[in-house]
Amino acid sequence: MRQRMREMLPVVLWLLAAPLFAQPSAAPTTWSVLVRGGTVVDGTGAPGYRADVAFQGDRIVAVSRTPLDPRRAARVIDATGLIVAPGFIDLHAHLEPLLQKPGATSAVTQGVTLALGGPDGSGPFPLAAYADSADRVGLGINVAYLVGHNTVRTRVMGTENRAPTADELARMVTLVRQGMAEGAYGMSTGLRYVPGYYSTTSEVVALSRAAAESGGIYTSHLREEGLGLLEGVAEAITIARDARIPVVLTHHKAVGQPMWGKSVVTLAMVDSARARGLDVMIDQYPYTASQTSLAVLLPPWALAGGRAALRTRVADPALRDSILRGIVALLQTDRGGGDTRRVQFGEVSWDRSLEGRTLWDWAEQRGVGHTMEAAAALVLEGELQGGASMVYHIIDEGDVRRIMVHPQTMIASDGRLTDPGEGVPHPRAYGTFPRVLGEYVRTQRVLTLETAVHKMTGMPAARLGLTGRRGCLAVGCAADLVVFDAATVGSPATFTQPHQYATGIPYVFVNGVATVDGGRVTAARPGRVLRRGR
Repeated sequence: MRQRMREMLPVVLWLLAAPLFAQPSAAPTTWSVLVRGGTVVDGTGAPGYRADVAFQGDRIVAVSRTPLDPRRAARVIDATGLIVAPGFIDLHAHLEPLLQKPGATSAVTQGVTLALGGPDGSGPFPLAAYADSADRVGLGINVAYLVGHNTVRTRVMGTENRAPTADELARMVTLVRQGMAEGAYGMSTGLRYVPGYYSTTSEVVALSRAAAESGGIYTSHLREEGLGLLEGVAEAITIARDARIPVVLTHHKAVGQPMWGKSVVTLAMVDSARARGLDVMIDQYPYTASQTSLAVLLPPWALAGGRAALRTRVADPALRDSILRGIVALLQTDRGGGDTRRVQFGEVSWDRSLEGRTLWDWAEQRGVGHTMEAAAALVLEGELQGGASMVYHIIDEGDVRRIMVHPQTMIASDGRLTDPGEGVPHPRAYGTFPRVLGEYVRTQRVLTLETAVHKMTGMPAARLGLTGRRGCLAVGCAADLVVFDAATVGSPATFTQPHQYATGIPYVFVNGVATVDGGRVTAARPGRVLRRGR
């Protein structure tokens, strides 16, 4: 026994002495990413402050004003001199090409980490099956959806210009409830488009109540944004009151020179409604042009029943004359802006040579002169050939700034997912959020940086009921982050050269995974379809 103890003694002494001679070990890795030394602008509107931000997996686990130990992170990003903010939330996004463009590059390069689809009355349905398909494909951003009123109405009534029967209305209510049960965040309308234009306020109220039952919101493309703008805002406020639902006046603007400056009135209407206890908010894109279809230049009654029915009407000389007079009126006072040089072709499947050019250019090419009557005939011809996506330069910069600074206004793109080379789209598809930060924060100083970030993050997150989960930068929030340079962030995209990605945004993280890394888009697809209540 003593012999065994003598043999073991050197081993025991070595074990006791080993810690005295060992090299210091590195701290255990506890964070997947550490973003060091940046100025945190947390989405609440509070002043920015220098802090380190760490996340593990898809959650933020530390926000510290005291420097954190970089040895505890699998990856360290030096954000010295940069802004670290929650990922931007796009409250009005056209995600129709999502399954074909799952990377959502035109959105993620702007710093967008969550986009709300299904605006203007149109969205995927049934939502559950579509969401499952999107999750299987894998997404570059998070997405959520609204139930589209036009989608629901078309499924039940087609594009007929009439009120629904009691049974049809009940079926539409059932479809809205189905969409909400499948995870929609509310309902949208496109009351300027067919068939939503044919609905009454009472119909929209009934369907909005169905969305409100599940805690949903209502986003309204107003029935009119030109001469009928004030009536359109009043209708949306009525729906908020009668359906008892939060309302967003989406892509709010005043269209056409006769209405320029009327945002003074519409914003006062919003303030008055809120003073009466109604939950009315606004979203806006930072441009003086809109984008929508060529069909918006035709009187809506002429579009009932689709393009085949339009052809039949055009064959009747009296109806054709009435349609053309309606187009002339809209060219003069609405989307035409009283000048065909304000009407620009975006995407034209039947004549790519027109893309980027104007209605004036087309009239010049055809040698028909530049009267509104000649332009109206071209508009009708274009719609009968298949229509087109158009950019309308008909918004006043003063209204843009006035709406932007209103305390209930959020930033949203109204942009469609796109890739370079696809037509000549509105630059908002590439530049909405960086344009606000570059033009309206840094250059014009219309907003402070903290207020702008709040309008892009905390406000839309709260509107969707995501407070404490998205649109925030605090422990427990999702690791959706954007890191940008306040001195260089901006958008080079223009109306003639729109296919240009944002500048000054070197990092974007979605659910803790880099989708923009060192200024380059990655192949990562960490995005998810968010379903309300799940």
